[in-house]
Amino acid sequence: MPRPAAVLGGLTAAGVGVLGYALLEARMPVLRRLDVPVLDAGEEPLTILHLSDLHLTDRTEARVAWVRDLARTQPDVVVNTGDNLSFANGLEPLQRALEPFAHLPGAFVMGDHDYRTTVFKLPTRYLRRDPRSGDDPEQEAAVEALPWEGVRDLQTAAGWVDLTNARGSLTIGNRRLDLVGVDDPHVDRDMFPAPATESASHGPDAIAPIRDRASRPLRLGLMHAPYRRVLDAMAGDGVGLAFAGHTHGGQLCVPGYGALVTNCDLDRGRVSGLSRWPDAEPDPADPADMFLHVSAGLGTSPYTPVRLACRPEATLLTLRPAR
Repeated sequence: MPRPAAVLGGLTAAGVGVLGYALLEARMPVLRRLDVPVLDAGEEPLTILHLSDLHLTDRTEARVAWVRDLARTQPDVVVNTGDNLSFANGLEPLQRALEPFAHLPGAFVMGDHDYRTTVFKLPTRYLRRDPRSGDDPEQEAAVEALPWEGVRDLQTAAGWVDLTNARGSLTIGNRRLDLVGVDDPHVDRDMFPAPATESASHGPDAIAPIRDRASRPLRLGLMHAPYRRVLDAMAGDGVGLAFAGHTHGGQLCVPGYGALVTNCDLDRGRVSGLSRWPDAEPDPADPADMFLHVSAGLGTSPYTPVRLACRPEATLLTLRPAR
């Protein structure tokens, strides 16, 4: 029988090994490529680069360089679902990270870590049904504000559409892409925008829309945190493809089991990647269910710079005809 000291030593060595790998994996970003059969027959494919959760500081230069290199993918559109910063000193790195995409059509929403600096919190809070329930209101109120106006302005200066509780559209060649978005639901900043008026969306000089698989104008939805109330609102609004981040893909996952938590009310099975809403396994011929893409994101909190079985990621989605 092994001695207790030997068992303890083995467990300690295993723990150190796992921790070392988790620190390494957090620095191993990957570009994922997905096809989304969301377009009507005859529509030309459209590529969308989804960025999320960069969590930049003045010590994330490798992440900045990796994001800049994604310009080689030559996407048609860029969407950014927030949490760009961890500290205020990440604003200048963010400008450099996004600069190669400034000539492209784009859209964005904000996350909590665009508004408030990252502070240390016990990792065990994320095991709660609602991690926010363990937060001290006075401490939360004292958290330092981030330069969120700068985060917004450097993206709007590139011509990207600010979807903070707003609707908008992009012109891609001679086609129109409709958009809707909300501010971060994780901190209850979301207010779903009212439907667009007929004259505003389909005036006499309107550009022909890209059509979805139900032959409706294709609408993309953006949010930071994929809360069910927002997903339901977007599906009811006719969104064909929704984008979110926030979850970090679970950040610490168990091989063969997956994410332990999502940090919101989304189920673990949809913590990252492409799925459908509201039905996880819909009839492929039924266009009623919305496509949902949740990015595992590129960064982490500076206080927990680890990932396990959940590499940092950006995603290039190719929208194609459904038939």
